[in-house]
Amino acid sequence: MKKVLIVTGAGRGIGAATACLAAQQGYAVCVNYRHSQEAAQRVVETIEKSGGQAIAIAADVASESEVVALFQAVDKQLGTVTALVNNAGILEQQQKVEAMDAARLHHVFATNVIGSFLCAREAIKRMSTNQGGGGGAIVNVSSVAARLGSPGEYVDYAASKGAIDTLTIGLAKEVADEGIRVNAVRPGFIYTDIHASGGEPNRVERVKISVPMKRGGQALEVAHAILWLLSDEASYTTGSFIEVAGGK
Repeated sequence: MKKVLIVTGAGRGIGAATACLAAQQGYAVCVNYRHSQEAAQRVVETIEKSGGQAIAIAADVASESEVVALFQAVDKQLGTVTALVNNAGILEQQQKVEAMDAARLHHVFATNVIGSFLCAREAIKRMSTNQGGGGGAIVNVSSVAARLGSPGEYVDYAASKGAIDTLTIGLAKEVADEGIRVNAVRPGFIYTDIHASGGEPNRVERVKISVPMKRGGQALEVAHAILWLLSDEASYTTGSFIEVAGGK
């Protein structure tokens, strides 16, 4: 069976590293992005230069119609999806809960939680052996923030990742007998551009002293964990989490 992977939010950071590593391991990859076509196309070009197959497709995972269109485009251009990485995620400026408004909360949860649900739904329709599929694997990108809470910075982001943890556990049990495995990774303080969205681009440098390993992580270190969970080596692993957080 052809291995076809969709990585949401794959234009940068963990998503881009995952897309490139997956291509090296024989996946045809859909590099999903929301805004930066240029960044997504660079990932595609990197994959193609190494002999891999990839396409870039724009879709806001918070939009149901765009998610449906994303999966339909992959059906036509790459084939039926066999693996999904729910990586797309956002955070807002560092802020205490007392200052957060509903618009911010809706924005964060729409992308981080609802987007993951919608993408998982479309993947299941194609993977489930109950619906004629050949099975597959889903990996959700959570965060150690789900355990730590991110007080004084972004409790809303942390709460959205807590929801991803619950989605992982519940969905894994729901589709376990349909040939689909569902797992998650919990990255810690990783050097990616997402920290700039919170207003502190160099946040990892500030907080790494609190990590037992005394350093931040690299996107590729997270990607390796994701690819293991997608692989046949993890064939009896579902509803599980890999912490990629330096012991935090």
